[in-house]
Amino acid sequence: MIVAGSLLSSSLTSCKEKPKAIRKNWAGNYQYKAEYLHEPKTVEEVQSLVKKLDKQKALGSCHCFNDIADSPLNQISTKNLDKVISIDEKANTVTVESGVRYGQFAPELDKKGYALHNLASLPHISVAGACATATHGSGVGNGNLASAVRGLELVTANGDIVNLSQQKDGEKFNGTVVNLGALGIVTKVTLAIEKSYQVRQDLFQDLPLDSLKDHFNEILSSGYSVSLFTDWQDQKISQVWVKRKVEPNIKDLGKDFFGAKAATKNLHPITKLSSENCTDQMGVAGVWYERLPHFKMGFTPSSGEELQSEFFVPREHALEAILALEKKGNLIYPELMITEIRTIAADNLWMSTAYKRDSVAIHFTWKQHTPEVMKLLPMIEAELAPFQYRPHWGKIFTIAPKDLHSRYEKYDDFMKLAKEYDPKGKFRNPYLDLNLYV
Repeated sequence: MIVAGSLLSSSLTSCKEKPKAIRKNWAGNYQYKAEYLHEPKTVEEVQSLVKKLDKQKALGSCHCFNDIADSPLNQISTKNLDKVISIDEKANTVTVESGVRYGQFAPELDKKGYALHNLASLPHISVAGACATATHGSGVGNGNLASAVRGLELVTANGDIVNLSQQKDGEKFNGTVVNLGALGIVTKVTLAIEKSYQVRQDLFQDLPLDSLKDHFNEILSSGYSVSLFTDWQDQKISQVWVKRKVEPNIKDLGKDFFGAKAATKNLHPITKLSSENCTDQMGVAGVWYERLPHFKMGFTPSSGEELQSEFFVPREHALEAILALEKKGNLIYPELMITEIRTIAADNLWMSTAYKRDSVAIHFTWKQHTPEVMKLLPMIEAELAPFQYRPHWGKIFTIAPKDLHSRYEKYDDFMKLAKEYDPKGKFRNPYLDLNLYV
């Protein structure tokens, strides 16, 4: 498996095909192999392209770290499908085009008095791409971004439009939301919304590992969204980010948080880096879309040149899994930038990493040393194997396909759905051939 996440470097227009140019993901570690890139501006243009082209794949915001969005021949970018279609105040939903990024439409949504239940650490990612790979925010009571989907519009292999909704399509809908790009090209998504709210985030440093052992659930439940950052050194968690909704009787968390000390300035998750591109901290309240992500929309997120892996384990086994990795800390540390640990609530989406189980995600941001990281991953996955981990679909992993399939009880049903919508394999690519079709 290879790596992904960046903005397109070439300026391509309309839906005319352009010869292959050097195009990389956001992190710059993966170069797309597709011969042609198409940039339709309307759903009708998407339909026309899908109908006439052979092998093809949708391309979102380029924030994946593997070849899931690549194709041997054609990529169809959704970047021009970036409009808010409508807000349904009666149903409490918003319908957007698939290529819009969360950070683009969140301010418009807030102006109308509404919010989403959660956001990922990066607001730069596209809605359809995030939902198709079960990308997530955090919180013991918060499902991933895909769990907010209430309906979607999909262009299938013959160019037809299929509209599905949670209300009318039941289990079939549950099979299409986290679709991995295997079913077609999503052109519109309907998301659940709620009343707008404000959030504050308080940061603490140097949480003793013993405190985490003794108060694991209490710590992760201490806010609406909680993140732990560690470099697996010195028997401690280097930073704790606690994000809480601002409510009338909200209390200050004080200077001591289970043995961790309150931060005295804004921090980047990688402490040595500048916090300039991070969302405001120090308990300063702000609108939901400016606090739930770790990074600001207007800045280059994270560190840029990096690799990422992420593994989801059942929440009841998470502490045991973390302690197993802690023993390998000296092997992990040389190639690591930072690890983030977060919670995600269970959902009913067939191919979601949180399907039917409350989960904890153990996320690795690696130095961009691909050979060294690829040697480390089998060791990490072996430590997590007893906990039936599920890897993030858009990041790098090495699990054998047979083992991957066994982690998803609806795998066979999903494959039947893929063959129904794409009987001739128009949307297949090396990633799907390796991880699903073998």
